[in-house]
Amino acid sequence: MPIPAHRLTVVGIGADGWAGLPGPVRETVLAADVVIGAPRHLDLLPAVAGQQRHSWPTPLRAGLPALFDGLAGQRVVALASGDPLLSGVGSTLIELFGADQVTVVPAVSSVTLARARLGWPAESVAVIRAGDVHAVLRELAPGRRVLVLSADETTPERLAALLVDRGYGASRMVVLGDLGGAAESRHELTAETFTGDMPRLNIVAVELAGPLLTGWAPGLPDDAYDHDGQLTKRDLRASALARLAPAPGQLLWDVGAGAGSVGIEWMRAHPTCRAVAVEANQERAQRISGNARNLGVPALQVVHGPAPQALADLPAPNAVFIGGGLSRPGVLAACLAALGPGGRLVAHAVTLETEALLVTDYREHGGELTRIHVEHAAPLGSFTGWTPGRAVTQWALTRS
Repeated sequence: MPIPAHRLTVVGIGADGWAGLPGPVRETVLAADVVIGAPRHLDLLPAVAGQQRHSWPTPLRAGLPALFDGLAGQRVVALASGDPLLSGVGSTLIELFGADQVTVVPAVSSVTLARARLGWPAESVAVIRAGDVHAVLRELAPGRRVLVLSADETTPERLAALLVDRGYGASRMVVLGDLGGAAESRHELTAETFTGDMPRLNIVAVELAGPLLTGWAPGLPDDAYDHDGQLTKRDLRASALARLAPAPGQLLWDVGAGAGSVGIEWMRAHPTCRAVAVEANQERAQRISGNARNLGVPALQVVHGPAPQALADLPAPNAVFIGGGLSRPGVLAACLAALGPGGRLVAHAVTLETEALLVTDYREHGGELTRIHVEHAAPLGSFTGWTPGRAVTQWALTRS
């Protein structure tokens, strides 16, 4: 049950703690009926008679509705680190209750402080929340600047090891600890020379130095993926993604995902792109997760199960790619039914039987039907000749 408008205030706290809050903000906290926060934030507050105090539930998002059910009509303050809208709980609360229900009072974020310490303009920096340090792999490019929001004191070491493994050992790393507080610290080194204990609260600034391994355009080399042959090949993948049209914040279903290449490259197109890879084969499903981590999109969701049954409980997609399982009854119909206006579908067929399905739906729904032939140069005796791959029929449709 959402609390009434403007009765929930989210207060950002910097490393300088309670003393760093402006007087009016402290008064807001002290006047609240209920204060919610992490134990380290709640411990900063002076005692207030009659004031309820609660720690955040675990897991957070699933536990919030139950926590707020009994708080209607009360003045509630939620405590957060720095800017609550920078990968913080403020964003989650607004998603749940609406922007008109939540007032946000930010402190200076750790990202802002880090940029100030380093002299890095905002437009020159990518910011990554390091739930999984593999997310940095999407950003690998010579000279790229990255700020990594560490999960704890072990993040810098794990990040350094990953960079060394990918040939980026020369990258400059600056570990900034307890930014804005009395214990603020700075450790500067390279990934390959990383050593020492780091503070629990830290942010890592990285200036990447290494080879250009992959770009962001669709059509990564096939050998970028671990696969058993069930892979949408490079040229076909680029063609499919051009028609799927990745856009910020949008969701793709990659049905019959194989190695997961289409969903992975959809997510690499923009940090907010989301994808669900649906794969019936358990070994391939596990392989998809490994490919996603290795290519910098560990948040890719993998659903192990056959379509169309596995599609039933998924959130509605903005786009659907069908790379496998097209011959299973109901798969194409379920994917078409899931798409709203503006939704895009691309399906690939290799056999005459699946091609016939696409021809039938093309006649009924319209769209674009294309046969794609790709040939690669290869040795032919002492000469060089063209080796053709199997022709693929591609059907692309955009819902009007």
